Amino acid sequence: MTEVPRSASPGRWLGGMLASAALARAFTIAVLGAVFSAFVIERVAGRVTYISIIVGLCVIGAGMLIARRREISLVRLVPTTVVLFVGWAFASVFWSQDASSSFWSWLYTAGLAFLAVTIGHVRDTLQTARALGDVMRVLLSLSLAVEILAGVLLDMPIRFLGIQGNIAQLGPIQGIFGTRNLLGFVAVIALITFLIEYRTQSVRVGVSVFSVVLAGGLAALSDSPTVLVLAVAVGLAVGALALVRHAKPRDRSALQWTIGGTVVAGLAIGYAARHPIIALLGAGSDFATRVGLWTTMVDYLRSKPVQGWGWFGAWDASEFPFSAINYALRTTHASGLNAYFDVLLQLGWIGLLLFTAMAGVALVRSWLDASERRSVIYAWTPLVLVTLLVDSMFESFTLTGFGWMLLVLCAVRAGQSRSWRERIGVGEDDPVLPHVQEGPSGSR
Repeated sequence: MTEVPRSASPGRWLGGMLASAALARAFTIAVLGAVFSAFVIERVAGRVTYISIIVGLCVIGAGMLIARRREISLVRLVPTTVVLFVGWAFASVFWSQDASSSFWSWLYTAGLAFLAVTIGHVRDTLQTARALGDVMRVLLSLSLAVEILAGVLLDMPIRFLGIQGNIAQLGPIQGIFGTRNLLGFVAVIALITFLIEYRTQSVRVGVSVFSVVLAGGLAALSDSPTVLVLAVAVGLAVGALALVRHAKPRDRSALQWTIGGTVVAGLAIGYAARHPIIALLGAGSDFATRVGLWTTMVDYLRSKPVQGWGWFGAWDASEFPFSAINYALRTTHASGLNAYFDVLLQLGWIGLLLFTAMAGVALVRSWLDASERRSVIYAWTPLVLVTLLVDSMFESFTLTGFGWMLLVLCAVRAGQSRSWRERIGVGEDDPVLPHVQEGPSGSR
C-alpha cells in the first residue's frame, strides 16, 4: 500500500494506517497474545482489564475492516455456519434462566468470533501461522521460566497463577495457562505451528529446533492424558494428508473416501475398546469422573432437549443448571469437559447440529484444499481443526477463549477457498479480497 504523506488530512492518514500491513501484523499478534494470555491477565490485572483489552481490539478491528472495505466482499465476510451457530446462541438468551448473564457471555463469544474474522481477512494463512508461532514462543518460554522459578529456584508454588512447582518431579506442570490439560492443548497447537514454520522456512532452523523442543517438552511435562491422544490423532492426520497430497489426481477421490471410511471405522473401534484404551492411558478415574458428569448433564437436558438451557460458554457456578449439576456431583466443574455435551446442554440438539456442521464443513473444506494445494502451509488449518475437534471430546476449550477463536479463524480460512459463495457471479464492481500467493517469501 502506498504510504500516506504526513501532510495528508487526519481522516486520510487514519484510514491509511488502519489499512496498512504493519498494523495488520501488530493487530494479529496483539489479539493472539491477549486471548492466549487470558488466564494470566485476569489473575494479574483482573477480569475487567482483560475485557477492556478485548473491547479495544474489537474497535480497532472494526476500523480495519472499514478501511479495507473496498477489498472485502460482505457476502464472503463470515461463513454461513458460523453466523447460524452464533445466531442460535444469541436466540438462546431469550429462554435462558438468567438472560443478562447469558447475553454478556454471548457478547464475549461474538467478540472473539469478530476478532477471528478480522484476522482472517487482514492476514493470509502463512502470516497468521507466523504470528501465532511468535506468540507461542513467548508464552511457552514464559511458562517454562515461571515453572523453573517456582519448582527449582524458590521451591514453592505460585498460588495466584495456579503453579504448583512440580517441574523438579517432571510434572505435572501448568505454566501460565492454569491447568495441565490446557497447557498440553496449547503445546500441541504450538507444535503444529512450529513444524509448519520449519517446512515453509519461515524462521531460522535454530529457532525452529528450539521451538519444537520447547513445545514437545512442555507437552510431556504437562502429563496431560489428552496430549497422547492429540499427538496420535494429529500424527495420523499428517500421514493421511501426505498420502493424499502425493497421490495422482485421478486416485485422490477414491483415496479420500477410503480415509473417511477408515476414520469412521476407527471411531467405532475406539468406542468399543474404550475401556482397554483408558486403562492403557492410566486415565480410568479421570474418565469415570467425566462419564458421571456427562450422565448428569444428559439428565438435565431432558427438560429442554431441543433448545437447551441457554448459552453461557464457560460455566457460571451460580447459574442453573450448572449449580445443580455441581451440587449433585459434589464438585466444582467449570465446564462439561466435552464441547459436544456442553453445546448440547446449553443449546440443545439444534445447537449441536449447527456446531458440528460448522466444524465439519470447515474440516472438509480445509482438508480438500490442503490435499490439492502445493504449499504445505495449507495443512495448518486442517491439522489445527483436527486438534480442536479431538480435544473437544475431553475438554470444552473449543467453546471459549482461544479455542473458540481458532475454530472460527479456521472456518473463515476454509470458507475463503471453498464455499458456495465462489459460485456467485462477481461483477467488475464487486470487491473481493485478492488472492495472496503464500510461501516462504510472504511478508510478515
